[in-house]
Amino acid sequence: MPTRIQRVTFPGSAGDELSARLDLPAGPPRAFALFAHCFTCSKDLRAASRLAAVLTDLGYGLLRFDFTGLGASDGEFANTNFSSNVDDLLAAAAWLREHHAAPQLLVGHSLGGAAVIAATAELPEVRAIATIGAPSDAGHVAQLFDGCLERIERAGAAEVELHGRRFTITRQFIDDLRAGGVTDAAAAFKGALLVLHSPIDNTVGVGHAAEIFQAARHPKSFVTLDDADHLLTRTSDAEYTASMIGTWAARYLVDESGAAEVPKPTAQVVVAETTQGPFLNHVVSGRHRFLADEPESIGGFDAGPGPYDFLATALGACTSMTLRMYAERKQMPLDRVTVEVSHDKVHPDDADRAAEAAGPRIDRFTRVLVVEGDLDDEQRQSLLRIADRCPVHRTLEQSSDIVTQLQTD
Repeated sequence: MPTRIQRVTFPGSAGDELSARLDLPAGPPRAFALFAHCFTCSKDLRAASRLAAVLTDLGYGLLRFDFTGLGASDGEFANTNFSSNVDDLLAAAAWLREHHAAPQLLVGHSLGGAAVIAATAELPEVRAIATIGAPSDAGHVAQLFDGCLERIERAGAAEVELHGRRFTITRQFIDDLRAGGVTDAAAAFKGALLVLHSPIDNTVGVGHAAEIFQAARHPKSFVTLDDADHLLTRTSDAEYTASMIGTWAARYLVDESGAAEVPKPTAQVVVAETTQGPFLNHVVSGRHRFLADEPESIGGFDAGPGPYDFLATALGACTSMTLRMYAERKQMPLDRVTVEVSHDKVHPDDADRAAEAAGPRIDRFTRVLVVEGDLDDEQRQSLLRIADRCPVHRTLEQSSDIVTQLQTD
């Protein structure tokens, strides 16, 4: 599905403008989620982008933002601490609540995971939390400054290098980290908790996941991220994490999309309005479920193929299947078939050119066959001819009888 993107700003804990991005699904969101990035990272971290893409495909709206002094947000990082991060999260939630709906799901990566747990006390609408590589003690982050802690304590502040960048770390920052009661907040949270952690995480050991999990009440779940690194730099790791979060959260969140229930398969194909927007429809074919819609240019959400797209799909699928059956019967070395189909409206070839502008038009489906394999010219030509014999091709070329009835009680 296509994703709609909104770039927004809102005032953070210290009054500085925070830069945020709201990723929305094609149709009305089933629920809103709020994402908190890892320490010294940003909302545009690759893992965060992949997570947003998967969650929007699953129907969630996701707000991700840069904490004060990081990424594209204003303010001085040196003036922040763990508590200010939590307050920034609350400000982000307030923006969502005012402009859309309060977040039901919080997702936090690393220190962001600790922050979302701590923020829940002030967010009664939150029904579920998912943490990714989160520390059970925010003070764990202070280990990153081991070589500078004495200097920070003595001077009150010092510059440290993290991931190739230099940051000013203050003593109050360290003190505030050590005061963060992550496990206490996890124990107090009454919603659902999902802990995701890699057993080979060298930044935040998997023991932290165990402490968070043990402190939390049920319902709670744990998912191991196997050989993923702390930043989920592999696309497959980020997408797996996101898909697990989205699927798990659906069990605990209230669907706010306003969608009507998917109809039962009472006929070969059943199409029923979702009641979301003017065109979005549920499509049920046996045990298969999908959506039909129109593009945004004519008022739809573009959340699914349009009617003519389905018609072109039927032609393409039937053509491919027909070629495969023919090639198998003739024992042709056909490796793969790809069918490209496009549809448009044209004037009949025999129409009077002078009357084209006002004359009737007909539907034209253009079909391009891509046949792969060690095929000779004669075999390729026979495949081209057999394409015209596919059942859907014949149905489209011939007149059909359509009987329409009103259901009676």
